[in-house]
Amino acid sequence: MPSKIFSAALVGLDCLPIEVEVDMSPGLHNYSIVGLPDAAVKESKERVSSAIKNSGASPPHHSNRRVTVNLAPADLKKEGPSYDLPIAVAYLIASEQVAPKNIDLEKSLFLAELSLDGKLRHVNGVLAAALMAKEKGFENLFVPKADAAEAALVEGLKIFGAETLEDLFLHLEGKQIMEQNPLTDVAQYYIESDSPYDMAYIRGQEHAKRALEIAAAGAHNLIMSGPPGAGKTLLARTMPTILPPLNLQESLQVTKIFSVAGRLREGRPLITERPFRSPHHTASAPALVGGGNHPKPGEITLAHRGVLFMDEFPEFHRDVLEALRQPLEDGVVTVSRAQGTLNFPARFILIAAMNPCPCGNATNPLKTCICSQGQISRYRRRISGPLMDRIDLHIEVPALKYEKLASEKVSEESSAVRKRVQSAREVQRQRFGNQNSSVNSEMSIQQIKEHCQIDSASQQILKNAVNTLHLSARGYHRVLKLARTIADLAAEPRILASHLAEALQYRAKEEI
Repeated sequence: MPSKIFSAALVGLDCLPIEVEVDMSPGLHNYSIVGLPDAAVKESKERVSSAIKNSGASPPHHSNRRVTVNLAPADLKKEGPSYDLPIAVAYLIASEQVAPKNIDLEKSLFLAELSLDGKLRHVNGVLAAALMAKEKGFENLFVPKADAAEAALVEGLKIFGAETLEDLFLHLEGKQIMEQNPLTDVAQYYIESDSPYDMAYIRGQEHAKRALEIAAAGAHNLIMSGPPGAGKTLLARTMPTILPPLNLQESLQVTKIFSVAGRLREGRPLITERPFRSPHHTASAPALVGGGNHPKPGEITLAHRGVLFMDEFPEFHRDVLEALRQPLEDGVVTVSRAQGTLNFPARFILIAAMNPCPCGNATNPLKTCICSQGQISRYRRRISGPLMDRIDLHIEVPALKYEKLASEKVSEESSAVRKRVQSAREVQRQRFGNQNSSVNSEMSIQQIKEHCQIDSASQQILKNAVNTLHLSARGYHRVLKLARTIADLAAEPRILASHLAEALQYRAKEEI
């Protein structure tokens, strides 16, 4: 009689339930897997057979009957080794070697790779599978012991982490019951950052530090221009140290992304620190935005709710830079393939760094620039106007003189800056409540009209800026958002003329 076990298939960042059916019929021995399996799923025949044999049961290869494994729905491509466990369990039940007792298989979901000796190995996307299982009404989730803490982040499920296949079928028969994994205590993962970077170690560059603080407070994009060695990269790497930690909902979102991508650190089932991604300038567009035959998240999705740092910004390929335009505007990246369309979240802070010219010395008063005006113009034109218009803060990072470098004066620590950033973010959280926006940079046009009211003096300043500085409509709204963040940092409920003036000074120099 056919048996049926439930598993899960990753589709983008989400999972769909998969029915794993096994049927045994008389005839010449044949062992086949159908249902659009990829190479890893097809190879599971060998892993499953060896695992079953080394667990003390009779494997499919020793059977003198036709064994058919069906993965339904049949029109969905199946990939990865996570089907090993459900195939093994379904076969053991179909061959009447295991008779489940006191467990509802219709309410149980199985997910694991099998080693040849029968041990259960880690698989990607366990958190996504657990969230789907809860949504679809499953009660039991069987995963490798190494993944049990990740699955137990989801309340309302009975999580069982098994070491071996033998442990699992003894549990199903009621002979040796496994302990249910307790709900993961998330508090233990909210620990102080051990980052080696701190603003206290950076000499000078107060203007750049101020810009970073504003960017962190409102999740605004920022670009730094300056000669080599001025400290642009070091400044960017201090950004995570002044950002507030992820709340639980954001942590689950980011953990789910990293779990699907296979980037979770061993022993850390929950990510609580904001991601900091720094792709090399040779990265391709699919590596940045995601893609592949079976689309996977790219760098901008891995930077969700964190920071995407792009050093040597003009050196990235033009198509890579232009691929940033939609995510920067919408907070989501859409990956379209012949099989369908997937949306990946992409709410990140872009921090870009560039030299003012190919040799890097155009703005360095201590060195002579050897670039022609044409070279400088071509270098800067590698970044399009529409992309630059999406960046709120444009700052110069000058080369430091000896007096600044040798100064013993200790700068303000990142922890002090973070407190101000957290206060500003709390103001924004209360302002937006349960609305879609959570920070000022995500405000809609309607929210800008509601929360960015300005007085007559500020209106005159803004009018002059639009008329004489040639601000675009997008630039106009981004200035208002930035001014709102500056006011929040000052704990000022209204946007004053000084806040608007500071916001305007961060616009691109070409506009000014």
